[in-house]
Amino acid sequence: MDVLKRRWHVFAIFFVFMLLHQSDKLLIGPLTESIQLDFGLNNTQMGAVSTGALIVGAICYPLWGYFYDRYSRPKLLALASLIWGATTWLSSVVTSYPAFVATRASTGIDDSSYPGLYSLISDYFGPKLRGRIFGLLELTAPLGYLIGMILAMLLGGVIGWRSIFYITGSLGIVLAVVIFFGVKDVPRGQSEPEFENREEIAIYKFKWSTARDLFKKPGLLLMFAQGFFGVFPWNVITYWIFKYLSTERHFNDNQVLMTMVPAVLVLAIGYPIGGALGDWLFKRTSRGRLIVATGGVLMGALMLFISLNIPIENTLLFSVMFMLTALFIPFAAPNVISTVYDVTLPEVRSSALAVQYFIESAGAASAPLLAGIISDNSSLQSAMLIICITAWILCGIAFFAATFFVPKEIKALRNSMKERAESSLPAGQ
Repeated sequence: MDVLKRRWHVFAIFFVFMLLHQSDKLLIGPLTESIQLDFGLNNTQMGAVSTGALIVGAICYPLWGYFYDRYSRPKLLALASLIWGATTWLSSVVTSYPAFVATRASTGIDDSSYPGLYSLISDYFGPKLRGRIFGLLELTAPLGYLIGMILAMLLGGVIGWRSIFYITGSLGIVLAVVIFFGVKDVPRGQSEPEFENREEIAIYKFKWSTARDLFKKPGLLLMFAQGFFGVFPWNVITYWIFKYLSTERHFNDNQVLMTMVPAVLVLAIGYPIGGALGDWLFKRTSRGRLIVATGGVLMGALMLFISLNIPIENTLLFSVMFMLTALFIPFAAPNVISTVYDVTLPEVRSSALAVQYFIESAGAASAPLLAGIISDNSSLQSAMLIICITAWILCGIAFFAATFFVPKEIKALRNSMKERAESSLPAGQ
């Protein structure tokens, strides 16, 4: 199988893996009310369930990043898929709230396994395509959420939330086998333009000195900083939106479905659109990805403010504006990942993205719990507005500041890759 065919084969396997994994991970939102009734939980207690998984995931990100940069990425991804299946099964069999918190927290181990996946994909697809490719992979989050929502609404009342987790956990074990035997590792940096059409390239291994240099890049540090706030909105909205629609906007099940399905589909489209726009503008200016990311978060903040302040009785206008909000929410995601890779050496890219995700999880871990506390004392509407709009404005400021540093860091990386390419040429060439 040639490289062109193999890279799409690997992309297809990873797309399915992420789609099913995201479906399992995000099921907790649509199943929230069923689980609360089963265990007799208030919003604060239920928020703690998601926060536990986010804390564990945050702790595991640096470990996964280090292992991915040192060892076989496909084998480690297969292990992550196996852990996904096992921990999901455990969370479906426990009968007490403390045990459920503990088992759901253990699912955070595999939730933090994506840095190696993105690193491996980046070695199959070069910088000019990465925004679109990452955008397509990011599609799996909203599509997985949609699958989870449909499973919860159609099967939750028939077979119960525990049986649904049995199904998704089993799929994780199946995918572990597929990844173990179906995905091959490739040299780190293979797809960089300086190594184009090279049959052999020098192998550069992880070094602590190279990893420490990540923290000397101001633009990358700003990417890390915005990540602390950047996933607050996603975690708050996905976790609490169903309860908000049913209890504060008084939607019935059909209205919830008719509102959420179009919104999630538009959200899904936003990922590749944001990635493609970032790639397009990146070809014209090295600030292109950051410009798209800045526009996305600021428009998302404005549209959410308008949507949640629409009168309750105007359901159609709310649904339309919420759908437009969903379009802008994902613009930043593929451009953040692409920017991280635009300024980091191939042998530390898993570690760099792991740091990014670690900081994101550290911030996001408090988001569902914070929203639960605010809503218990005020309303879910207030919780979403306060948390989401504040987070997006802070992200917009960080992206704008990064535009002053990232171009120099991109140029430095390209110079380093050029030096490596020239040093690996056979004598006389």
